[in-house]
Amino acid sequence: MYPQNKTEQVMGELEGSNLNKIESSQPQSLDYVLENESDTDENTITITINHEPNQQQVISPLHDLNAGFERIATEKRLALIKAWEESEKTKVENRAYQRQSAVGLWEESTKASVETQLKKFEENLERMKVEYVLKMKNEIAEIHQYAEEKRAIVEAQKMEEFLELEETAAKFRSSRRVARKKFFACFSC
Repeated sequence: MYPQNKTEQVMGELEGSNLNKIESSQPQSLDYVLENESDTDENTITITINHEPNQQQVISPLHDLNAGFERIATEKRLALIKAWEESEKTKVENRAYQRQSAVGLWEESTKASVETQLKKFEENLERMKVEYVLKMKNEIAEIHQYAEEKRAIVEAQKMEEFLELEETAAKFRSSRRVARKKFFACFSC
């Protein structure tokens, strides 16, 4: 027979657990209700099967101990599986974080490269703009100079015509003749 304290411990674990289903060799799962009867022997437990209401089965303490060990082994296996699952999830999260960090670094370096190219392009545009502005100002200055030369030529021609008119007028004053009107002024005769 088993020591009194181990049996009570296993029975206490079975009574205190939330285990309402016990796996069986039958393909369907059966719902069991654990009952302690004060009438029966201290080392036995009565189990009532829910789907067959009046059938009762007496299970020995050895079976209870094996069931307790099986439950502990199952809980241990489930705990190990859960720990493995959590570990794998953590690994996946770490890999995803590393990849996201790599993408972030790539994005920052690519942005910096493009911004550097943009600054170079803006500097080239600014330099070209300054050169073009200087070129246009030089053209404007040349145009202004050319216009001044033309104005000077026109002014000189006007002065020559005034001188010719004054000479012709002086001739007419001295000879007392009247100036003839030129017909066909467009032709120089």
